Amino acid sequence: MTSVAGRVRPAGTAPSNDIAAVAGTVARLRAAFAGGRTRPRAWRTRQLDGLLTMLAEREQEIADALAADLGRPAGDAWIADIGAVALEAKYARRNLADWMRDRRTALPLSQRPGKGFIRFEPLGVVLVVGAWNYPFYLTLGPLVGAIAAGNAVVIKPSEHAPESSALLASMVPRYLDPEAVAVLQGEADVTTALFEQKLDHALFTGSERIGTLVAQTAAKHLTPVTLELGGKCPLIVDRDADLAVTARRIVWAKLVNSGQTCITPDYVLAHEAVADELVQKVRETLVTFREGEPAAQPIVNERQFERLAGLLDGHGGRVVAGGGTDRASLAVEPTVIVDPAADSDLMREEIFGPILPVITVRSLTDAIEFVRARPKPLALYLFGASRGARDRVLRETSSGGVVVNHIGLHCMAPQLPFGGVGSSGTGAYHGRYGFETFSHRKAVVVKRARPDAPLLYPPRTPLKMRVLRRLF
Repeated sequence: MTSVAGRVRPAGTAPSNDIAAVAGTVARLRAAFAGGRTRPRAWRTRQLDGLLTMLAEREQEIADALAADLGRPAGDAWIADIGAVALEAKYARRNLADWMRDRRTALPLSQRPGKGFIRFEPLGVVLVVGAWNYPFYLTLGPLVGAIAAGNAVVIKPSEHAPESSALLASMVPRYLDPEAVAVLQGEADVTTALFEQKLDHALFTGSERIGTLVAQTAAKHLTPVTLELGGKCPLIVDRDADLAVTARRIVWAKLVNSGQTCITPDYVLAHEAVADELVQKVRETLVTFREGEPAAQPIVNERQFERLAGLLDGHGGRVVAGGGTDRASLAVEPTVIVDPAADSDLMREEIFGPILPVITVRSLTDAIEFVRARPKPLALYLFGASRGARDRVLRETSSGGVVVNHIGLHCMAPQLPFGGVGSSGTGAYHGRYGFETFSHRKAVVVKRARPDAPLLYPPRTPLKMRVLRRLF
């Protein structure tokens, strides 16, 4: 057996590679969709019920897989991967009938009498490409929207979380319709082969670099994609913030999954009036939250460990907490670095780990300018009591989402869309927005045969043209 930061994995374990099964699997799903299997509301509801049953009955196995792949505690596993998916599925089941209804629209005067409406129809066979950092939430969460919309779905879990990938491949066919929902394991060649099947939509969660490759591959086949990427999410601390609460929420967010979360704050921009006190409270909170825990936190694999270890060199800042690494167990200490160089790798790359730069700024204006000078982030956070500051940040910055005085909560609210903007992603899902992402909005106009006004027919007389000009 091999052990990684407390994670135990059978020696030689490697994810299955299902590339030979790609064409046959997609053909089976296409046949199920073409036969109308996935369209009835009853089928969609059964799949959501099956998903909820799977989460309840296999909770311990899911937690074990997350511990093996990521060293994640059982409590965090339930909140981040199990409870979060259950919340999405319950919300979709409760609202599905309403989402599926035709949406009436008005028509221009020139088309009256008549009726206009939007019908939401499933796209066909869609692909969900999951990510290793939340291997259940980031595959099963999008799956909720895809099956609620009435699609056949193929799931491609991340090969970097092999225990979770194998468990998904084992569980899903037992609880969901195996004729219409499939899991294929493997590396990038499986994903590429799936795109070559000219699927009807794909949702990918991962890094900007890989997202760019996915978009290029999808473009060859005109496959529409939803990209949930990442980037450097800023957190602004204004001078009137409650620093004790701010420090607790920052440390909580940065410790969850060892900071390997796309919406975790990547750096803090602290007003100079409160920066020193904030740093001190962050250090104190780290001691409190980490009492009785190992000094360092587990990192998913050697490649990610080496990358994080490299970020701790040459940053030009002042390390005020942590800074250590343990190569033998692939672990990194929670680290706080004050005022690193703006052109360092630490401040140019997405960190995706338990390292927190804190940059001192002279004003809210400076913080906003700092954010605006960089690519648009997936999330932006503001801590402060001023409504004026909140309005300025909302008005003067662009990001996938904003949370004021907390962190990451928008991601777990199915009533809100979750997605990026610019290089942090394109498209959104969760709740109704996931249903619509995986649906085609079919425009429908219904007219009666009579009256059959001659206005649109030739000849174009001056009188007809005068009337038409008034109608348009």
